[in-house]
Amino acid sequence: MRRPLPLFSRRAAARSRLAPLAFVTAISLFAAAALLGAAFLAGRSCARGGDSLLDVHTGAWLPLGRVAEDLARCRLVVVGETHDDPAHHRLQLDVIRAVAATGARVSVGLEMFPAGEQAVLDGYLLGRVDEAALEKAFVAYWGHTWALYRDIFRACRQAGIPLVGLNVPRGLTRKVAREGFAALTPEERGSLPLVACRVDRDYEAFLRRVAGDHAGGTDFRYFCEAQVVWDTAMAVFAKGYLDAHPERLLVVLCGTTHAWKRAMPSQVRLLAPDLPLRVILPEIPGRLDPATAGPGDCDYLAAVP
Repeated sequence: MRRPLPLFSRRAAARSRLAPLAFVTAISLFAAAALLGAAFLAGRSCARGGDSLLDVHTGAWLPLGRVAEDLARCRLVVVGETHDDPAHHRLQLDVIRAVAATGARVSVGLEMFPAGEQAVLDGYLLGRVDEAALEKAFVAYWGHTWALYRDIFRACRQAGIPLVGLNVPRGLTRKVAREGFAALTPEERGSLPLVACRVDRDYEAFLRRVAGDHAGGTDFRYFCEAQVVWDTAMAVFAKGYLDAHPERLLVVLCGTTHAWKRAMPSQVRLLAPDLPLRVILPEIPGRLDPATAGPGDCDYLAAVP
């Protein structure tokens, strides 16, 4: 198997157009970066005899039901998305349902909500917060189209599947991008460990392409720290939830940029080296496909027909 290529191309990075004044909010680009994912036709057969997921470890194409048996033996499953692609959200819902059907006690972790808004999610699950109020909180923080995520929230509420906010306040990552992690107050840091721009070669190359003109010196270090804060926060909150709920399996929904094994999952590994986890990413033609995807990227690749 060939060595995996970085997930995102120079052309995609150019689209980010990081102007100097915009750099202080550069971390928001990672929501846009996830838009580069290719469409996965959930619920439809692909050109591999109907098997829609590639096990990158063995090269075997498998149906979701078979994959769910493996996922159910884990504590953490990360499913990447392109934020504005409805097919990716159908895939996420299918994964949630398939894993729950095995009898695993599933919870769903969300990049789309900060941990500080957990009361809203709990209230929605218990029927104390209606959908209109949940949508308002969702749009205020996340900003993407509610309708794309609505079926996931409704299905979880109907099945009694807990929803868990995993993110940090937007202002925190913006401050790190502008001033660096060291500028955070103890209150802002909260439970986050010390964060530095320590990433592998492929991840650093990707970040430098996104950073563009700011790919050197202090600007890049702060930019990188902001991204690592985002990944680390989700890892910390996910592990904290699993520690408090040892009977639960957490399915995390987040953008492909964070779901990539070099991102949030690598931070989980630092916190809990032995935690059983799996990563599912959608295929990105020309950058991450059956010929190039490897265990350093994901465990399963959701295929485009």
